[in-house]
Amino acid sequence: MLKIDRLNFSYGDMQVLWDLDLEVSAGEIVTVVGANGAGKSTTLKNISRLVKWQGGSITFNGTDLAKHESHEVVEMGIVQVPEGRKIFPEMTVLENLRMGSFIKSARADRDSNVDRVFQLFPRLKEREKQLGGTMSGGEQQMLAIARGLMANPKLLLLDEPSLGLAPLMVKFIFEIIQEINRQGVTVLLVEQNVYQSLRIATRGYVLETGRVVLKGSGEELLNDEHVRKAFLGM
Repeated sequence: MLKIDRLNFSYGDMQVLWDLDLEVSAGEIVTVVGANGAGKSTTLKNISRLVKWQGGSITFNGTDLAKHESHEVVEMGIVQVPEGRKIFPEMTVLENLRMGSFIKSARADRDSNVDRVFQLFPRLKEREKQLGGTMSGGEQQMLAIARGLMANPKLLLLDEPSLGLAPLMVKFIFEIIQEINRQGVTVLLVEQNVYQSLRIATRGYVLETGRVVLKGSGEELLNDEHVRKAFLGM
């Protein structure tokens, strides 16, 4: 579904990604883990065409993304849920969700998708008239993911969805990611919570200073000595 081949990216004179190779097949949960500054979020921004790479290629279902702008990438079925949630704080829950179906291809499914995300997140249904900015961090993260689902993603990019959340909410968010995947959405997950993210992953990649240093199944990486020492304190 998604293929990144020898991707290089720099912010000015500072190179952030070095010959990055990564693949995501339909139906998978693929996790990218690494420390702060490893290039995880930058990888997602390149896929979404929020930034433009200097070398290499990214293709989605055989289509070269270099030829498309970010809004066209969303129309193709790649939807990013950004780090920090970035909901519209002065809009209600329902208004935020409706904004998620702004693209033409999702408008016809707007009402059915609202029902779908309310089934996934009953708490959002209870708060559909509440302003997004008045909700807790966990509720805002639910809303950010739900808003992403309103665009009918084929590939959902999740950037640090558990960041800053209480342990019970973290557990819930990872359960929701698995349920979204079971419903037919392929997931590319960027996370600092290495244990939880690799536990649910079909496959994973470890990034260090913009380079892939390890890859394998989620189970293989959880049992890898380097991963256990560097990220799990074992």
